[in-house]
Amino acid sequence: MSKLNATDVQGFVLRGYNMPHARFCFLHFQNAAAGRHLVAQLLGSITTGQLWDNGKPQSTLNIAFTFKGLTALELPLATLISFPDEFQQGMKDRASILGDIGKNSPEHWDALWRGADIHAWVAIHALTPETLEAQFAQLNAIISATGNIHLLGSQDAAALVIDGKLSTKEHFGYTDGFGNPDYLGVCRNTQPGQGKLLPDGTWAPLATGELLLGYADEAGELPVAPVPHILAANGTFMVYRKLHENVGTFRAFLDEWGARYGAGDAAAKEKLASKFIGRWQDGTPIELSPDAPDPSIVADPNRNTDFKFGNDLSGSRCPVGAHVRRVHPRDAFGFNGKLVDRRRITRRGMPYGPQVDPTTPQDPATLDSTDRGVVFMALNASLSRQFEFVQQQWISYGNDAHLGNEKDLLLGTHLPGEKFSIQGDTNPANPPLFCANLPNFVELRGGDYFFLPSITALAMIAMELVDPR
Repeated sequence: MSKLNATDVQGFVLRGYNMPHARFCFLHFQNAAAGRHLVAQLLGSITTGQLWDNGKPQSTLNIAFTFKGLTALELPLATLISFPDEFQQGMKDRASILGDIGKNSPEHWDALWRGADIHAWVAIHALTPETLEAQFAQLNAIISATGNIHLLGSQDAAALVIDGKLSTKEHFGYTDGFGNPDYLGVCRNTQPGQGKLLPDGTWAPLATGELLLGYADEAGELPVAPVPHILAANGTFMVYRKLHENVGTFRAFLDEWGARYGAGDAAAKEKLASKFIGRWQDGTPIELSPDAPDPSIVADPNRNTDFKFGNDLSGSRCPVGAHVRRVHPRDAFGFNGKLVDRRRITRRGMPYGPQVDPTTPQDPATLDSTDRGVVFMALNASLSRQFEFVQQQWISYGNDAHLGNEKDLLLGTHLPGEKFSIQGDTNPANPPLFCANLPNFVELRGGDYFFLPSITALAMIAMELVDPR
């Protein structure tokens, strides 16, 4: 397959909707007939990747299935066993591989995720709360009319409002949403730094098969996919993780170590926060502006993702363990970034939970106990080669960055006594620092692996036409 048919791909895969409100619904099928009937009823409403000639719709609808859901839909056994092993096992059974231990281990997840009952994810994105509720009511009506479908629970998410305006910030205060990859054939506004690095220093889109099944990937191969081919083509796999943010713990830690960093003033604290992530809190990449945020860079799509780490191997500008450098090392490992091109993922995250007033002091324990964080969703053609590799080797381990067992400061599951290293340079305002005794800033509250079929595949499932022969 070569030319991309966007009308056959679910829109959630090809574009970030950038709608401020969302509700993710989790369903259980009592029997296969009910599940297939539900898919048939929703099929005409599924948002595709077709371009919006008349602007954004008021809402969108998309659907995906766990392996248990596809089993409940009674797909043929030969089809089921052809799915990749990691998808068949599910996120819960791969907790030790992913570093989901301690407070992040499945026994501590929300009750919704501790069971084995989730069969489908149905996502509603909307421009207004009223539209969201109207679409949810329609979904509930279809579920009720179908019968033998249970809505096990739902998760609301919404963009934070800063100074009266919608923002792309999350609860720790960082601007999010930079740097999703460009893919060949996917129509979007491309930016330097989002694709793969070429020998002349420019950037090009990644192979389509790094995102979608049925297309060649960066190795010129077809990603591992289920049979029949038509079931897999134009589909992809989604990682869903509910990440609780301990905002009180993060603020207290930043206060403590900010007082020890550089001049120990507010500017030093702000710089330390930028070293944790690799971007200032307004989104300025510190590789481009290590000493101060620069709004002109953030506002310029030709600059805000166009940077490399190959000339900063010591980490004097951006620490080698900073979050953005861990998840996308670019050319830091040499070979002009070739070692990184096959580890890229597309993110679709949104904050959830009540917004924190940054101007009002609050008790850290109270902040931590409130249910807030980020719904992290990642899309990739290979769960093991892309998401699981990044999570295991670059988030939960530091050897590729010459950091031994050191983990990502924010997302790592920290054991007692673990540290975060910040390299320094000759600038007295940019000294080296070792932040010791890291607490856990983020806690996993549940999640699973999902398959997002194409529109064709959804129709095949609804009509019981999946045939692996």
